[in-house]
Amino acid sequence: MASLTETLTNQNKKAAVIDDCCTLIDAEVADKGGISGLAIKAGYSAVKNIKPGFIRHAVEDLLPDFAKALDPLYQEAKTGGRPVGAHIAANSGRAADALLTITDGKVRNAQSGLVKGTYEKLRGTAKKNVEAAIPRIGKLIEKHGG
Repeated sequence: MASLTETLTNQNKKAAVIDDCCTLIDAEVADKGGISGLAIKAGYSAVKNIKPGFIRHAVEDLLPDFAKALDPLYQEAKTGGRPVGAHIAANSGRAADALLTITDGKVRNAQSGLVKGTYEKLRGTAKKNVEAAIPRIGKLIEKHGG
């Protein structure tokens, strides 16, 4: 069975996966409410306006690592005959921790002060926000990886 990385970064699917990831991120940010939601929206808007194309580039850069991090959940679902999206959503804490391990490492090495500063301000609530996105992420994976 192919790994999730092989499945999502396959040249026939990669552009569509990246498009769907960017749409997912836009939807997640738009859904945020309250004071923390305002901070998330402001940071996201600042990054998008100051560095057009940054989000797409970041998604393209992170996709292989994110897919590798989520591959154990993907393989569990596939070998267990369970729907991938539902299995990933049911394990949202594990999935969020796996993804945040990747972003924490990337931000440590980031050159952009804006990116580092924005991430550091939002990191305290990141797990909650990533967990909230996991059902959409699971559906995206199911759409592109079965």
